[in-house]
Amino acid sequence: MKYSTRLSDAVHILAFIALNPNGSLSSSSIAESLHTNPGCVRQLMSALRRAGLISSVKGHPRPALTRIPALITLLDVYRAVEGEKPLLHLDTHTNPECGVGIYIQLSLQVFFDQIQETAEKEMKSVTLQDILNQYYKKTS
Repeated sequence: MKYSTRLSDAVHILAFIALNPNGSLSSSSIAESLHTNPGCVRQLMSALRRAGLISSVKGHPRPALTRIPALITLLDVYRAVEGEKPLLHLDTHTNPECGVGIYIQLSLQVFFDQIQETAEKEMKSVTLQDILNQYYKKTS
């Protein structure tokens, strides 16, 4: 099973922009930091731009945050790159002839919904500034 790193990578991009105001902010430079390809970076930056978290002009490698880091939440970034996709997913291919196969997923969904709500509440309380502050602690 492959896990999505879109949220992590999008936060990385925002932090890279915030931490390198005078450095190269080309998709190639950011991709090198992420160990990915520039196309992947451009795709994530496009999602961040559509969500209003960054601004950029095509052909000019100078993306900028549209808000101060204290006003960008982890939930903002999550919604930008994952939309309404839930954190946890049910297996929808269970055997409908089996009582467990039918009802365990419906039972589990109740708890998955609670977990989603709790996670979103927590993500709303974490800002890019919090993440940058943690970064500064780790690098000092």
